Amino acid sequence: MPAPGSPQGHIAAARPEEGAPAAIPWVELVPTPHGPARTTAHPAADARAVLLLGHGAGGGITAPDLLGATRAALAVDVSVVLVEQPYRVAGRRAPAPAGQLDAAWLAVVEHVRGDLPLLFGGRSSGARVACRTATAGGAAGVLCLAFPVHPPGRPDKDRLAELAAPTVPVLVVQGERDPFGRPEPAPGREVVLLRGDHSLKSDAPGLRAAVTSWLATLSRSPAPASPL
Repeated sequence: MPAPGSPQGHIAAARPEEGAPAAIPWVELVPTPHGPARTTAHPAADARAVLLLGHGAGGGITAPDLLGATRAALAVDVSVVLVEQPYRVAGRRAPAPAGQLDAAWLAVVEHVRGDLPLLFGGRSSGARVACRTATAGGAAGVLCLAFPVHPPGRPDKDRLAELAAPTVPVLVVQGERDPFGRPEPAPGREVVLLRGDHSLKSDAPGLRAAVTSWLATLSRSPAPASPL
């Protein structure tokens, strides 16, 4: 069990009322090398892992796919920490350079870390951050929502090396008509295609089902491979 005074202790200890989707979120500013990040923690009952989710380049943590993934995780006893990067906390829309995003993310990871396994994830740019930092941050799995394989109309500028970087199980949930491309499945990488585009707004039930199934599969994996 996480220590009562640790961030993960707060995440794991709170319990939602029966029938409610989640306990009251716990919001905190977290120091990073590039200014404060903001975390919004949604504790699960009897949490068995913590999923950190990052936002897209110009968006925030209220994106429909992030909220859908949060609900799916809570339903299977995985707590969620939604992470807002320092540039968004400061009121800027233009994203920081990749190195700054990764450093800030890893600072949040260390702040949250406790005894529970950590899963990394995010939408679009946030999914790229999760992939790039998975090994350094000790992630047990990576959830990519709308991973931007390449800029629209530029398939020659792909980011597949980032997607291939994690050595832990990866789930990619992608819109069939995403102008940022569609990755292929690979060993250790499951790809679920849903109707819709980069926003992943068109099939909320499909998104929740994909995330729930993947989290359940992680917990059923035979030892010693099981991360949860």
